Amino acid sequence: MTLINTDSEHDPNKILPIEYDWARAYYEAGVDNNWVPAEIPMQDDVTQWNGDALSPAERQLVEWNLGFFSTAESLTANNIVLALYEYVTAPECRQYLLRQAYEEAIHTDTFIYCCDSLGFDPEYLYGMYDRIPAIEEKDAFVVDLTRAIDRPTFTIDTDGDLREFLRDLIGFYVIMEGIFFYAGFAMMLGLKRQQKLVGVGQQFEYIMRDESLHVGFGVDLITQLRQEHPGAWTDDFGEEVIDLITRAVELERVYAYEACPDEILGMGPNQFATYVERVADRRLEQLGLPAQYGVENPFPWLSEQVDLNKEKNFFETQVTEYRSGGSLEWD
Repeated sequence: MTLINTDSEHDPNKILPIEYDWARAYYEAGVDNNWVPAEIPMQDDVTQWNGDALSPAERQLVEWNLGFFSTAESLTANNIVLALYEYVTAPECRQYLLRQAYEEAIHTDTFIYCCDSLGFDPEYLYGMYDRIPAIEEKDAFVVDLTRAIDRPTFTIDTDGDLREFLRDLIGFYVIMEGIFFYAGFAMMLGLKRQQKLVGVGQQFEYIMRDESLHVGFGVDLITQLRQEHPGAWTDDFGEEVIDLITRAVELERVYAYEACPDEILGMGPNQFATYVERVADRRLEQLGLPAQYGVENPFPWLSEQVDLNKEKNFFETQVTEYRSGGSLEWD
């Protein structure tokens, strides 16, 4: 059975004529956003890291975020290549999935570049998910949410099967990429705003823009499936999704308090937790579900066009900033 296009005559190798223009648009935006980490200088970051520019709390914040993202990006890439690609057979969607897999490889390379530049012991950095419960619990939560497509015997024949697939898509795109990444983004971009580890922060800016596209694609994929298979999404399932997202927020709140236990340059764990709640409300709204927290963005300097409100419009109007790999500046 094919997903997105359920016509038995559907050929996954025949991309023309394009049926899902929205998927093609994500691919084109991804191409416009192309970048590689080696374009970004790291000498000032190395000097700061080896000196006394960072407090112990700031150093922990950096280590935890590099440790979490270094393994999370590999988990994301594996989900795309080993599981998701098999079931999403519309060729324009597969083209974007291949583009996303390439971007996950770039993100993985980013953490190799940061690890090498700052002189981390790889076993220390890449083993944090085994040593730090707040990271391990997030990873375990997402792995459990993507259990259906990891089963060798999984097939999609009924609305119940499709519901399992939708749950996995929500775990992968909405929770992993759309919620669990965002406290870390805010922490690292907050440091950059204070002129600390600017090179690392710029790479996180690029990653955040990529992830905004990934989340948008995932939400549109879920929406398309709901339109084509209306029996798969029930009111009870909607309540289950709300429960999954609120549980994810609790895990991310724990991570925020432990990764940043003290206020750092005007940023504290309460603000990071509130920011995650605002992001979660946005994800619920994107899925047509009621917001649960009703909070304001505590970091107005983080452009809402990028991380919360207008992903598509942002990329339609400003992707040319990426073509030269130039510096990004957000007010």
